[in-house]
Amino acid sequence: MIVQSARQLITCVIGGTGFIGQAVVQELLVQGRRVLVLGRRQVLQEALPPGVQYVVNDGSDELLRRVLQQTDEIVDLAYATVPQTSFQDPVNDILTNLPSTVRLFELAAQASLSKFVWISSGGTVYGHSAVAYQSEEHPTNPVSPYGITKLAIEKYARLFYETCGLPVVCVRPSNAFGEGQRAYSGQGFIGTAIASILDGKVLSLYGEKGTVRDYLHVYDMARGIVAALLRGQPGEVYNVGSGQGLNNRQVLDALAPLAAAAGAAVQVQILPERSFDVPLNVLDSRKLTAHTGWTPTMEFPVALAKTWEWCVSQHQLTERQRHLAN
Repeated sequence: MIVQSARQLITCVIGGTGFIGQAVVQELLVQGRRVLVLGRRQVLQEALPPGVQYVVNDGSDELLRRVLQQTDEIVDLAYATVPQTSFQDPVNDILTNLPSTVRLFELAAQASLSKFVWISSGGTVYGHSAVAYQSEEHPTNPVSPYGITKLAIEKYARLFYETCGLPVVCVRPSNAFGEGQRAYSGQGFIGTAIASILDGKVLSLYGEKGTVRDYLHVYDMARGIVAALLRGQPGEVYNVGSGQGLNNRQVLDALAPLAAAAGAAVQVQILPERSFDVPLNVLDSRKLTAHTGWTPTMEFPVALAKTWEWCVSQHQLTERQRHLAN
């Protein structure tokens, strides 16, 4: 375990080896933090950046208490489901996420933390909207089990803030994308779209233009989360998004010239719209900007090009490995 330094705060990142989690860890290191990552699987210490320690989470209260005793702050990104799987088994969505998080709040309220950032979902908690941008004051009427459970956990976070003084901040992120995102996971249209193009697969679009979403590069997402940790006010909820809405067709149109330059094509099949898809989700993040000074720094075309280049390099590496194996 980490022995606390007098000069460096220690931040525990739960789920720090995930797509967004890795970017958050890097941003914390930039901010001068030492980082303890709590995850479900064994990771080699030498594979981690300097200043990062990894601990396997066995789910026990004993382990969590030890971690809480040695850390100043927590960022909790861990979640066992995605929106698609929540529809497949709504009860499992509750049981695998809600009890463990509420227990963590209980234990954290007994510790001496300076801040606890819990990652909710800006893409699912609001539900259907008649306005162009969703602020934190927008009604929350989720239309997915995933969003309902996320919102329930937000309410528990508020409960522990009000009754126990837990210095918790909830962050509602938009749709993160960028280098390192896993394709075909049921979460992340851009990553799956690029992978489909490179693999020569047909991409399904539900409706002529698909849905409108708020896409933010993972670097800016991590900066927003860390800004909420450093300067966010306990008890508050913050959106983290670009404020720019793009439908699926617009994303594919932006990818088309990149694909053409690589000798690939965008293949799409149009399917009927799905009743559970929220047509429009674009976040108003002015509250986070006002409280912390955070603003996005990477324009969508630049972020998309960087993501494309990374995916191409990974695809080429996989193809070479496959060729050598044969």
